[in-house]
Amino acid sequence: MKFIPLLIITATILGIGSCSDEELVPETDSEFQVPIITPSGSENYLNNGSDYIFDQAQLHTFELKIPESALLELDEDPAAEEYVEGMLIFEGDTISPVGVRYKGSIGAWVGCLSGGDLLNPSGTKTCTKLSMKVKINWEGRDEKFFKLKKLQFHSMNSDPSQMHERLGYWLFREMGVPAPRSVHAKLNINGQYVGLFALTEQIDNRFIKENYEDDKGNLYKEVWPLGTNGIPLSDQEYMNALKTNEDDNPSIELIKNLGQSIADAEISATQEIVERFLDMDEIMAYAVVDRTIRHDDGPFHWYCSEDNCSNHNYYWYEEPSEEKLHLIAWDLDNAFANIINDSNPITPIADPWGQTSNNCQPFQYLWVRQWSASCDKLTATWVSYADIYQQKKLQLLNGPMSDASVNQLLDTWQNQIKEATKEASELYDDSVPVDEWESKVIGLKSQLQHARNK
Repeated sequence: MKFIPLLIITATILGIGSCSDEELVPETDSEFQVPIITPSGSENYLNNGSDYIFDQAQLHTFELKIPESALLELDEDPAAEEYVEGMLIFEGDTISPVGVRYKGSIGAWVGCLSGGDLLNPSGTKTCTKLSMKVKINWEGRDEKFFKLKKLQFHSMNSDPSQMHERLGYWLFREMGVPAPRSVHAKLNINGQYVGLFALTEQIDNRFIKENYEDDKGNLYKEVWPLGTNGIPLSDQEYMNALKTNEDDNPSIELIKNLGQSIADAEISATQEIVERFLDMDEIMAYAVVDRTIRHDDGPFHWYCSEDNCSNHNYYWYEEPSEEKLHLIAWDLDNAFANIINDSNPITPIADPWGQTSNNCQPFQYLWVRQWSASCDKLTATWVSYADIYQQKKLQLLNGPMSDASVNQLLDTWQNQIKEATKEASELYDDSVPVDEWESKVIGLKSQLQHARNK
């Protein structure tokens, strides 16, 4: 095994200059030690904001260097989602060490792990690319990467158009709903081009600081104010869902009071309650975008097991000074797929917006059991704002999702990633072929046209 020259390691530890990736890890090395690099202070990643990373006009390339033994460890059990040490190289700057792992939920692993149980993902990596998370604040590191603490590279394996995430989040943001930024990015690992990814912004306290005036509140992931029994969740369930303030024993009264107030009120009185706790323009814009793009794997899809129904792929943020809750979209790779027909057998929601099935009892639809979202008193209250919903829908269809706006945008993005898509298709059998990708983008435009007409 070759080694990194002691002089180079010593210089980087002391912050004497910045070394190129070739100097740090020769391409011929199969194994190496991850060095500690202290930045000099002049690096671009220290002195510029995240707008550079999420610039819609750029296709950035990122390089990860991971010791072969550590990469093998990741590949042997991706679903473990355990970090290993590596290096991130971007436009001449090297950040080392960083934490690197694969990431995903059940859907992200389908067809990409050797284990046979889809509901309990296991086994070795079988796809060329899997979604990855890079932790910049690794082992107590203070420096951030363009003000970011984490990078998320989403594989888009279930989206051959390679446009769902980027377009979906863009539509939410254009409608005034805070949502992650997402762009395409090329990713190399140990000198080998792996493919094209959706680089999607992490929803964390930094995201909160950039999107809300009061950033001291609680961020929750996938916890609804009411269960399917109409009863608010337990205090512990709210605490377990915290993504900020976890260690501060924070008050959970705001989200808890919303649930309890809705549960205690007659349906005729719930509008007054939601207007007290929510920005109704924002929440109705959220509902319109979600339903128009058929984000059927989001908060309005209640999946049911034998004894429980729950929804997922969303966050809540409590803004303390305003005493308001904000719903934030997440995981849009399966959006758009069910606009014309139910092409995904797992995600489709059976009911149109505002309708219910099976007397509000769980029922089988295609491959899964589900529960009608409008049986939830909070959602049912939102449905009652028909005039605002219609107003927001017209704003979406005549504005950001109009034919002129969205097709031009997709054409621009398509040109931006065409060569990267072609390169991946020439290297890997499991990458989307260029002709199929182009066909899927045309199909996405047809779906959008269908949504506008319907």
